[in-house]
Amino acid sequence: MLSLLSSMRALAVRQQTGEALRCLHLTAVTDAARKGTREKARKKKVKVEVKKVGFIPHNQRDKKINVKRADKHVDDSWKQVSKDDVYVGRYYRWPVYTVAEAIQCHRETHHPSMYNVPNAPLNLEIELNMQGEKANRFVDNFQRMAMIPHKFDHGEDRKIIVFTKGQEEITEARDAGASLVGGVELIKDITSGELLLSDYQYIIAHPNILAELVALRGLMKRKFPNPKSETLGTNLAEMIVKFSNGISYSASKDEYQQNFGLITASVGTLDMDAQHLEENIRFLLQDVNTVRPKRDGRFITRVLLKSPPSSEQLKIDPFVYVSELYDKSTAKVKKDSKKPEEPVEAEEKAAAAMSN
Repeated sequence: MLSLLSSMRALAVRQQTGEALRCLHLTAVTDAARKGTREKARKKKVKVEVKKVGFIPHNQRDKKINVKRADKHVDDSWKQVSKDDVYVGRYYRWPVYTVAEAIQCHRETHHPSMYNVPNAPLNLEIELNMQGEKANRFVDNFQRMAMIPHKFDHGEDRKIIVFTKGQEEITEARDAGASLVGGVELIKDITSGELLLSDYQYIIAHPNILAELVALRGLMKRKFPNPKSETLGTNLAEMIVKFSNGISYSASKDEYQQNFGLITASVGTLDMDAQHLEENIRFLLQDVNTVRPKRDGRFITRVLLKSPPSSEQLKIDPFVYVSELYDKSTAKVKKDSKKPEEPVEAEEKAAAAMSN
């Protein structure tokens, strides 16, 4: 009997000590330790940004791909000239047409018996070498307005607002075809919100109102008149005619080949006189040539004549109308001719000051 009681007491003591041990593992100290370890684990985690990549074949995903793109400057001078009328184009040199021949070819394809679009637009595609004066420099993208002698329907609405003082200048601008002409009162209407500048595509100004026009610089931003964009000058009639009838074009560099630029512009319609179209092309090429950098080599590399919906593109020779290479001698002559004039003007001003 005594042995039974002693064994029961031993079991009770063991049970109490086991419960006490279990209570030790469930205290607040354990929670604090777990909280700290979680924070450390969070700090160890590093966010990995996954960059989206285009489709790569499974056998090339672990390799660095160097895409070799073809040079967009087409040079077929090494190819032979075809002696036959029918030949595979990629094996022979491109034929060069005169402007009159190219226009006649497009008129034949747009005849009523074929495309039946006799008044289709005639587009000029000009390829440029955008290499600058230095090897690591390139000509920036530019946008210009070329004045042409023979106007045509551009298919776009061009509203011109003119700022000037003086009754003679206002009358001159209105007679030239400006949409709206005014002075200080016009500036007040714009600042008060009665008139919106966004309704007008081009803004032209005379230098006599430039001081008052500075108040609208924030609204105009890049459209603010300046001599570089040829929107600020004294000859208002010429500027208005240029922006209302001229050819608006822009040159943009290729995304992957910085030395290749392209201009696409319409020079007229096929139902216009061929000589008028040729003169428009000549004026456009001469305007593009004014942006050429001061370096050796060609700036205009190739010119193609196109007329949608036909996919035919005919190559013409642009160097009939502009110089092929940059002539340093003519540039030096121009600089030398300007130098002697400056001291003469200075002497005249000094003499006038002495007489006064």
